[in-house]
Amino acid sequence: MRVLILGGVAAGTKVAAKLKRLDFDTEVTILTKDPDISYAGCGLPYYVGDVITDRAQIIVNTPEKFSALTGAKVLTGREAIALDPKGKTVTARNLTSGQEESYSYDACVISTGASSLVPPVEGAALPGVFTMRTPTDADKLKGYVTGGQVKSAVVAGGGFIGLEVAENLRRQGLEVTVIDMAPQIMPGFDPELAAFAARHLEAQGIHVSLGTKMEKLVGTHKVEGVQTDKGLLKSDAVMLSLGIRPNTAFLKDTGLTFAKNGAILVDPTLRTNLPDVYAVGDCAVVSHRLTGQSAWAPMGSSANMEGRVLAEVLADKDSSFPGVLGTAVVQLPGMNAARTGLNEAAARAAGYDVETVVAVNDDKAHYYPGASNFITKLIVDKKTDKLLGVQVLGPGAVDKMVDIGVTALSLGATLRQLENMDLAYAPPFSTAIHPFVAAVNILRNKLDGYLESMTPAEYMENMGEGYTILDASQMPSIPNARFVDVAQVNGPLEGLDKEEPLLLICTKGKRGYLLQQRLKHFGYTNTKVLEGSLWLNEPPTKGK
Repeated sequence: MRVLILGGVAAGTKVAAKLKRLDFDTEVTILTKDPDISYAGCGLPYYVGDVITDRAQIIVNTPEKFSALTGAKVLTGREAIALDPKGKTVTARNLTSGQEESYSYDACVISTGASSLVPPVEGAALPGVFTMRTPTDADKLKGYVTGGQVKSAVVAGGGFIGLEVAENLRRQGLEVTVIDMAPQIMPGFDPELAAFAARHLEAQGIHVSLGTKMEKLVGTHKVEGVQTDKGLLKSDAVMLSLGIRPNTAFLKDTGLTFAKNGAILVDPTLRTNLPDVYAVGDCAVVSHRLTGQSAWAPMGSSANMEGRVLAEVLADKDSSFPGVLGTAVVQLPGMNAARTGLNEAAARAAGYDVETVVAVNDDKAHYYPGASNFITKLIVDKKTDKLLGVQVLGPGAVDKMVDIGVTALSLGATLRQLENMDLAYAPPFSTAIHPFVAAVNILRNKLDGYLESMTPAEYMENMGEGYTILDASQMPSIPNARFVDVAQVNGPLEGLDKEEPLLLICTKGKRGYLLQQRLKHFGYTNTKVLEGSLWLNEPPTKGK
């Protein structure tokens, strides 16, 4: 069998390598436009920031090395320009000679990836304007900012790549501003957690301007600033991180079925609607594990998994791809953020009966050096008790927390099945009750009616108006609010009516919950604990 793979990097090379291991007699040919067949695209921002100093480390395989290791044939400098599904041929342009070449196949794998979006704005072609998709992109940006003349940069786009580049430009000593037309950074996170992350970036010296439209890039011989609808941002360099577009334009007349963004629709075996034509990676739309709806997940992790499954399919194995959960993790200066599954808005839109909780818990034994906290949001379906989504912020191993969530979501676990998991514990690594389990327990308390709370999302919408604020922290922390030490509450509080709406705020939420239980015992009927309390939420400016 002749398998022709269009594109390399993650998905294409994974199909080739796995397929040759399964059946070495299969004739596998990769056509790739770029000279680098397999590179660590997710590591490029860290090469810019000199976290990775050796460029060779981001090149996973050269064409020669890959061919020798796998037995696949690799032809670089070939850009696929046409697919004839009836004749089972692909036409490619040889970028060295300029000649068109024809390649026949028994099975064709489209793994052409995606390219950075460059908006049609004035000045986009000026020197000093960059995108981040290939090692060459990283070389250009790194060379420009380390040349000694660049003091400031604007990153247009608050997605993961944009934020990673912003962090690494800041590491290089630049003054960095992130702008985005959206009302939040970190798409896929719920707004209250994204708002916390934006405040954190500001505290770390990275300016964030949201709801900001880029109108044009200004400069004469090189970029000198970004004109926005809010004014001019002077800048020596501009990084465009406005998303990506699937590289599928050359396929528009083939009869393939596309999603609205131009990605190719595939079934669980990665087959397209055309016979013997498959698609994987950033140019393909798969399904979401929870909803079954189409889902585009342009991630190196899913690309590799799709490639492995497709290799098994091509080798006549009984294999299929179960879909994605939208799992992602990002490193910010002094904080990490990760998510998986549905966020609250997506869960409600999918028709689930949603309940959520935001919990702040120790990330390891509080007395151990370097201990901090996780901010964890759990989303659950009240009807089935099944977990729907997890989002975690904190300086520690947020990936570990979210990976527990991935396991739970993949297996359809309920909260009851999660609340007594025998997870690893030792002071350097965790707490006696694991922080994930602790968050589950808090959500269980809320579902069972023991915890009556106000969510950070509700607090952001000013639903705390009309409540009397009680400061339940260990020490007075809220100006003009009444401080209440829960350890000293042994009866009704003087001056407070038992039906009066009371919002209990402490540092993280625990002492607020303890105070609520005490007040309930003494007949108070209208108390709410602010989830995440002062750790996550902006402090109130007045006591009521």
